[in-house]
Amino acid sequence: MSGTDLLDGFDLAALPGASAREAAAARVRAGGWPTKRDEAWHYTDLAAGLRGFALGPAPAVEVAAELPEGQRVVFVNGRFDAARSAAPEWVARLSDVALGDAAADPACGGVVVALNTALAEDGVAITLAPGQQGGTLFLVALAAGRGETMPAIAPRHRIVLGAGATLTLIETARGEGSYLHAPVFEVDLGAGARLNHYRLQDESAEAVHVATIFAEIAGGAGYESFTLNRGARLSRNETHARLTGPAADVHLNAAQLLAGTQHGDVTTVVRHDAPDCASRQTVKSVLAGAARGVFQGRIEVDRIAQKTDGYQMNQALLLSDEAEIDSKPELEIFADDVKCSHGATIGALDPEQLFYLRSRGVPAAEAKSILIRAFLDEALEPVTDEAARAVFEAAIGAWWREGA
Repeated sequence: MSGTDLLDGFDLAALPGASAREAAAARVRAGGWPTKRDEAWHYTDLAAGLRGFALGPAPAVEVAAELPEGQRVVFVNGRFDAARSAAPEWVARLSDVALGDAAADPACGGVVVALNTALAEDGVAITLAPGQQGGTLFLVALAAGRGETMPAIAPRHRIVLGAGATLTLIETARGEGSYLHAPVFEVDLGAGARLNHYRLQDESAEAVHVATIFAEIAGGAGYESFTLNRGARLSRNETHARLTGPAADVHLNAAQLLAGTQHGDVTTVVRHDAPDCASRQTVKSVLAGAARGVFQGRIEVDRIAQKTDGYQMNQALLLSDEAEIDSKPELEIFADDVKCSHGATIGALDPEQLFYLRSRGVPAAEAKSILIRAFLDEALEPVTDEAARAVFEAAIGAWWREGA
């Protein structure tokens, strides 16, 4: 589908914020879906993944789901579900605040972010005052594609934490049928603020999931992120994090559990624009069948960002001869007093470790499960929140029980 055809099924004039939407729509029409010819998408051909599908507006549907207890906001096909939400006073609908003039730069996320800007009708606005403690908030995204067209679900979420504020956000994405889920998050952390952002991507096996996060992290603030990818036939989670003040830190950890012909992409860009900042990235993929994993991680260190401490590690465990991993770590350093490193390893389950467990009476399937879990532990280690940990434990257990 060419760029001029991507938005044919949508009436943009009927949506608020027409000027911003039309500018974004022009970028979509000019660019079309990314292909392998686009450097940033070299390993993930989104155009091929969506070929043959006609996009259309996401219909209003009902999707059954077991919801978490406590503070939560629920979205169904990108629309706020007030009846099933239990939102605190510092959470509002973004459509009620300001939707249209996006802070996120579409040039960074290209056509995907421009598409979100053109189509977003709803989202959540989380605003914590300086020093406010937000506790734990669940963001539940449910989706369903049941018609002839492929629903394009494009919520825009904005998270602003004042100086010294804290929040744990647990995000889950699940659905049924065929649909495109393209959320965009704008995160702004004031001095000394802390955001723990835990994300489970467990979309329908027929879905395409392309999420983009923009995080601005002030001095002394911290953004702790962990993403588990196990759903969707094609997924990409792209994070742009910028450290803007001294002693800021960011952790972008992730794990991918993929099987069959699934394709999962974790892409990160971390910009060190201030001195004495730290970034950590540990991404681990477990790939079965003919699954393909991708990791692209880039650390950019500005000339003024002395005493930068940056680390990247990408590791993949291939459970079959057909599984494949592409790894592209990058460092771009203009400062001279830094400590930056990256690495990548690819391997299979150790036959000696399997033999050791089997010789002590551990069944073959359980032995493999033990070794896979040990492999994932390093990426999961920073997840200290009990509720988030329970979400990930359940997802990992379900993946194994489903025969991966």
